[in-house]
Amino acid sequence: MRNIQIVSGIALIALSFTSCKDEKQENAKKTIDAYVTYVDSVKNVAADDLKADWKDVDAEYNRRAENAQLALADIKDNTAETEKINTSKVKYEEFKNEMTKVLAPPAPSPKQQLRNALFGEGKIGEDMSFNWVNAQNIHSVYQQFVHTVENNKDSYSREDWDEIKLMYEALDSRKNTVEKEGLTSSDNRKIAGLKLKFAPMYTLNRMGAKSEETAAAKK
Repeated sequence: MRNIQIVSGIALIALSFTSCKDEKQENAKKTIDAYVTYVDSVKNVAADDLKADWKDVDAEYNRRAENAQLALADIKDNTAETEKINTSKVKYEEFKNEMTKVLAPPAPSPKQQLRNALFGEGKIGEDMSFNWVNAQNIHSVYQQFVHTVENNKDSYSREDWDEIKLMYEALDSRKNTVEKEGLTSSDNRKIAGLKLKFAPMYTLNRMGAKSEETAAAKK
């Protein structure tokens, strides 16, 4: 009788262990299925509609992806589940690439690209403020401006040259203010040399660009 009780007890323990193991495996599968469902639900939303909440969406994805990967360890034969995870991972990466394009700032206009090249990224915007130019940096600003124009003079259109002239005159106007703030005589002489280089370069190339456009228009 005692032996029967011992065997029964062992059987109950084994059954309980198996039951716990099965429950753990089922929960692991549910975790993976929840991850797959999440990816599918995200992909079904238009990229533009997710812009405002994208950081939260991506953070939630990373959490679910990590949990799904950990859940694989609780599944004895996890080949099918591994494939599910990998398929959803590819789907999400494709969607994330699409979101990257949607979230990217718009490309600057040709005019802004020219200003960025002449003065540095974002230094001159629509307000055309030159307040950042001072007695200490104005020579280097002129230097970058003139050297950039010189290096690219053959590629500028007539409209580009008009914009360049507008920027040059605005910089000159700032120089009149900066001269009263302690501009050194050495920097002043160097700037004068750059201005002497720019003036004929502008006149000649602006005329050339206009002639080319006129000739092209007649074809």
